[in-house]
Amino acid sequence: MTAGSKKSLWQRVRRELSANRYVYLMALPVVIYYIIFCYAPMYGAQIAFKRFDVAKGIMGSDWVGLRYFAEFINGPYFFRLMRNTLLISFYELIFAFPAPILLALLLNELRSEKFKRTVQTIIYLPHFISIVIICGMIHDFVSRDGVITDLLVLLGMERTNLLGDPAFFRSVYIISGIWQGVGWGTIIYLSALTGIDPQQYEAAIVDGANRFHQIWYITLPGIAPTITTMFILQLGKVMSVGFEKIILLYNPNTYEVADVISTYVYRMGLSEGTQFSATTAIGLFSSAINFLLILTANQVTRKLSHTSLW
Repeated sequence: MTAGSKKSLWQRVRRELSANRYVYLMALPVVIYYIIFCYAPMYGAQIAFKRFDVAKGIMGSDWVGLRYFAEFINGPYFFRLMRNTLLISFYELIFAFPAPILLALLLNELRSEKFKRTVQTIIYLPHFISIVIICGMIHDFVSRDGVITDLLVLLGMERTNLLGDPAFFRSVYIISGIWQGVGWGTIIYLSALTGIDPQQYEAAIVDGANRFHQIWYITLPGIAPTITTMFILQLGKVMSVGFEKIILLYNPNTYEVADVISTYVYRMGLSEGTQFSATTAIGLFSSAINFLLILTANQVTRKLSHTSLW
């Protein structure tokens, strides 16, 4: 690049910053946040390939290559962690991901704006409650004497603590997740629905289309790009399933079905030991899989629907 082109580029940058300085000023805290908490910590990821010694520091620790990756893959908990992580993520994709789409479609069909806004307000509330409080409520609801347990007993189920029973933990986790996040998730899809041209519905009515036909041939195609984008982003979190919530809900009795990679990393790295190098390697392993999944999903959706993140 010549000196003239560098000067021209710098002038364009200065003009852009001057013309939109308030917009960039608003974005500055977000940029600083990601630099401090997302990009700067990447420097420490190299301890996944070292025998980290606090006294020697990151740079002074000895290199061990892929030792900790191999130990994790060949370890006794690898298949359990992978199975639980993938199963819970799969259940979320099957049950939790479509829930806000269906709810947005239902809300879009309501004719009473007052009733619609009331429903929206009620279903949004769980999103704003602290995850600690949410988990405390779940513990109370599904305990041996909880209100949900009482209802299930009336339906013929044997009385038990649902969170202490491995057979019910995943169901409680997924259902409570839908309750907590479905209202907030509808915001995106309701926004996408407002972008559909009302004249398309009028033309469909003239052609004799009923409500189901209008949803199938107009509404769903209209929000398909949004659904595709959200699906790609959801796939990028497959290996990072619900750390905080599972930590607050599970117990040693349910480790076999509830322990996922993120909770195992927490226990091994902070709670039950200080295996910093090994847990960093595990975290890097799961991040690499998430990265490959989002790349693959983006490539596939771009070819199939011409919609992608980039």
